Amino acid sequence: MFGKKKQPPIKSLIAQGTVMVGDIAFSEGLRIDGEVKGNVSAVVGQGSILVISETATVTGEVAADHIIVNGKVRGPVNAHDLLELQPKAQVEGDVTYKALEMHQGAAITGKLQPLLSGAAGADGEVADKPPLKLAANNR
Repeated sequence: MFGKKKQPPIKSLIAQGTVMVGDIAFSEGLRIDGEVKGNVSAVVGQGSILVISETATVTGEVAADHIIVNGKVRGPVNAHDLLELQPKAQVEGDVTYKALEMHQGAAITGKLQPLLSGAAGADGEVADKPPLKLAANNR
């Protein structure tokens, strides 16, 4: 409704008290309540959602279309569409996102890097983006 994509269902769960060691690849949806020591990534080209609850800890790279964090992530986070950082989120690593929603209390130790639709040149500027003109400079 109103242009929002339908979220894929969460079909997998890593329960609280479970410790997974190794990389995880998933499709559609995954919820983590336990601990993961390894990279967590969604299958590319499919809609995906990853939920890292307030009881969860992930040590490794995290990548999915829509990522919701309310626990701890120690490693880079790559949200291809939307990254939601809930009040108890703690991210120690660089964050890449298309859209970001960050609640009061969430913390990031690392760089924030938005995904840009155009290709960046040598100076880091995006070629297809027109320069910003402020209304006060129209003289």
